[in-house]
Amino acid sequence: MIINAVMDMPPFILASTSPRRAELLRSLVLDFKIVPSAAEELWHEHLSPLELCQLNAHRKARAVAEKIPDAWVLGADTLVFLDGEPLGKPGDLAEARLMLSRLQGRTHQVVTGVSLIHRRALRERLFAVCTDVVFHPLNASQIGDYLSRINPLDKAGGYALQEHGERIVSHIEGSYSNVVGLPLERLRAELTFLGVHWAIPIRSSADRRVSRF
Repeated sequence: MIINAVMDMPPFILASTSPRRAELLRSLVLDFKIVPSAAEELWHEHLSPLELCQLNAHRKARAVAEKIPDAWVLGADTLVFLDGEPLGKPGDLAEARLMLSRLQGRTHQVVTGVSLIHRRALRERLFAVCTDVVFHPLNASQIGDYLSRINPLDKAGGYALQEHGERIVSHIEGSYSNVVGLPLERLRAELTFLGVHWAIPIRSSADRRVSRF
């Protein structure tokens, strides 16, 4: 029954099917359940990168929190921005190749918006974190070689820092885990502020301010 299913929910829910986010969250929260959000991602040209990611994160978390009001629900949205233009997930390999050709040799931003909602308690935290990512100069052959090693179609910007990232990324400035999908240092601070007592200490290597590859 639906009532029993809701009663069996743990006190924390990740409103995302991303395996990368789930892996990161396990380093902070001992017990949580994954409940996919049905909210569609929006894009508004008048919103800043941080505002846009926060908007979509909030929509994702709210859609699940409305169904399960007695749990903390986390929604997140990660986008790659180049010169303020959002680069989402490529539709095909050709688009992924085009994205990487635009990113090569340049600095871009990765923004993750995070929403934490407990509807019954009427509590919410909403924030976003930005990380600068610097790409190596890459030729067409190097781009093709990288794309042959990953599946770029489920990744914003067509790449993944944690999957052969050293082949395309020179260094980052800011949170490493933010680029992967969740800014762990900031998230842990927010969970502590909210009194989420089942959070566990963050591993010191999970987030770094400057990382070179």
